[in-house]
Amino acid sequence: MSKKPPSGRGKGERPDAMAALQAANEELRAKLTEIQIELQQEKTKMDEIKLKERAVCGLERELSTQAGHTWKLQQQKQAVDTQLALLRDSSPRREGPYLPTAGDAAENTMQQLDEKDARRFQLKIAELSAIIRKLEDRNALLSEERNELLKRLREAESQYKPLLDKNRRLSHKNEELAHALRRMENKVHFVTQENIEMREKAETIRRPSSLNDLDQSQEEREIEFLRLQVLEQQNIIDELSKPVVETFFGYDEEGSIDSDGSSISYHTDRTPCTPDDDLEEVREETELRFRQLTMEYQALQRAYALLQEQVGGTFDAEKELKTREQLQAELIRYQTRIADLECVLSHQGQIKNMDTEETRLKNEIQDAKDQNELLEFRILELEERERRSPAINFQNIHFAEGTSPLQLYCEAEGVTDIVITELMKKLDILGDNANLTNEEQVVVIHARTVLTLAEKWLEQIEVTKSALQQKMLDIESEKELFGKQKGYLDEELDYRKQSLDHAHKRILELEAMLFDALQQEETGGKVSELLTEQDRDSLREAVDQWKRQVLSELRERDAQILRERMELLQHAQVRIKELEEWIEAQKRQIKELEEKFLFLFLFFSLAFILWS
Repeated sequence: MSKKPPSGRGKGERPDAMAALQAANEELRAKLTEIQIELQQEKTKMDEIKLKERAVCGLERELSTQAGHTWKLQQQKQAVDTQLALLRDSSPRREGPYLPTAGDAAENTMQQLDEKDARRFQLKIAELSAIIRKLEDRNALLSEERNELLKRLREAESQYKPLLDKNRRLSHKNEELAHALRRMENKVHFVTQENIEMREKAETIRRPSSLNDLDQSQEEREIEFLRLQVLEQQNIIDELSKPVVETFFGYDEEGSIDSDGSSISYHTDRTPCTPDDDLEEVREETELRFRQLTMEYQALQRAYALLQEQVGGTFDAEKELKTREQLQAELIRYQTRIADLECVLSHQGQIKNMDTEETRLKNEIQDAKDQNELLEFRILELEERERRSPAINFQNIHFAEGTSPLQLYCEAEGVTDIVITELMKKLDILGDNANLTNEEQVVVIHARTVLTLAEKWLEQIEVTKSALQQKMLDIESEKELFGKQKGYLDEELDYRKQSLDHAHKRILELEAMLFDALQQEETGGKVSELLTEQDRDSLREAVDQWKRQVLSELRERDAQILRERMELLQHAQVRIKELEEWIEAQKRQIKELEEKFLFLFLFFSLAFILWS
C-alpha cells in the first residue's frame, strides 16, 4: 500500500508533459504565423517601393520632355522677337524708296500691313507666353510631385529599415528555435535509447538461459497464479466478513459474493411475509459456505507457504503488481512523448521551408539593391557620354538686306527675273486690293503665307546644311588623325621588329665570342683548366636559358604591343565606317529636302503664273 504514490505521480507526469508539449507546439505555430505575416508585409512594402520608384522615373521623364518643350518655345519666342524687331527696323527703310513714287494710298497700305504684322506677331507672342506660363506651372507641379514622391520614398526607406531589423531578430529567433528543436531531438534520441535498453533488460529478465531457468519460470507462473487466487479469496473473505444490514425490504449485504472456488452467488432478501424457516435455512447455508471458504483459504495459505519455501525468501504479489503497473505507465508516457516529438519533427520541415523563403527574400532584396546600383551607374555613364559626345550646333545664318534663301535658291536654279521681296510686296498689295473678289484675295494671302513658310524652311535647311558641313569637316579631321595614329603605330611596330632582330644578332655574336674564348688554347688555357666539363655544361645551359628567356620576353612584349595596336586600328576603322555611314545618310536627307523644296517651289510658281 505504500507504493501507490509513485504510480500516481507517473500518471500525473503524463498530462503535464502532454500539456507542455502542446504549449510548445502552439508557441511554434504562433511564431511561424507571425513570421509569415511579417514576410508578406515586407513583400507588399517592397512592391510599393518599386511602384513609387517607377512613378518617380516617369515623372522625371515627363519633366525632361516638358523642359525641352519649354526650351523650344522660348527659342521660337526669341526668333519671333528678333523678326519683329527686324520688321520694325526695316519698316521706315521700306517706306523710303516708295515715298516719291507711291502716294498716300501706298503709304496707308504699308502702315496697315505693318500694323497687321505687328498685331499678328503680338498675338503669336501672347500665345507663346501663355503656353510658356502653362508649361512653367506644369513644371512646378511636376517638381512638387517629384519632391513629394522623393519624400515618400525616404519615408518608405525609413520604414523599411526597422523591418530589416525585425527580420534579423526573427532570424535570430528562428535560430534559437532550431537549437531548441535540436535539443528536443537529442532528448528523444536519449529517451529512445533508454526505452531500447529497458526492453533489452526486460527481455534478458524474461529470457531463460537454461533448463533450470525454464523450470523456475514455470514455477514462477504457477506461483503468480496461486497468488492471484489467494488475493481473490481474501477479497471474498473481506466481503463476507462485512455485516448484513436489515432494511424495511429485508436483509441487504454491502458486497457481492463471487469466487472461482465456489460458484454460489446469493443475495438475502426478506419481506414482511418471509417465514422463519426460510431464514434458518439461509443462515445454515451461509454458515456452510463460510466454513467451506475458510477451509479453502487455509489450504491456499498452506500451498502458499510451501511455494515460498521452494522459491526461498519472501515474495510480495502486491508489490510486484504495483511495480509492473508503474513500468507500464512509464512506458505509455514515454510512448506519448515520442509521438509528440515526432509531431514536432514534422513541424521542423515547415520551419526549414520558412528559412528557405527568408533566404530567398534576402537574395531578392540584395538583387534589387544591385540592380539599383547598376542603374545608377548606367545613368552616370550615359550622362558622361552625353557630356562628351559632340553636339551639332545649329547656328543662325544672317542674310543681307534684299536677299533671302529663296532668292538665292532661285538664282542658283537660273531664275533671275523673279525678285522675292518685290513679289511679296505685290502679293500684299493684291491682297488688299478691293477690286479682287474674296476668293482671289484669300488665294493671294495663302500664296504669300506659303512663300513666307517656304522661306523659313529654306533658312532652316541652310542652317542644317552648314551644321552638317561642319560636322563632315570634323569627321574628316578625325579620320586624318586616326590615319596619322595608324602610321605612327606602324612605324613603332617596324622599330620594335628591327630592335628584336638586332638583339637576336647581338645574342648570336656574344655566343660565338664566348664559345671562341672557351676553346682558345693560348688565352683561355688557364680558364679551361680551371673549368671542368660540368661547369662548362652548366655555363652553356645558363647561356641557352638566358637566351630563351630574353627571346620569350621580347616576343611577348611585341605580341602585346601588336594586339593593342590592332585593337586601336579596329576601333578606328569601325569609327570611320560609322561616320561615313552617318555622312551618307545626312547627304541623302539633304538631297530629299532639296527635291521636296524644288517641287514645292515649282508648284507654287506655276500656280502664281497661272493665277496672274
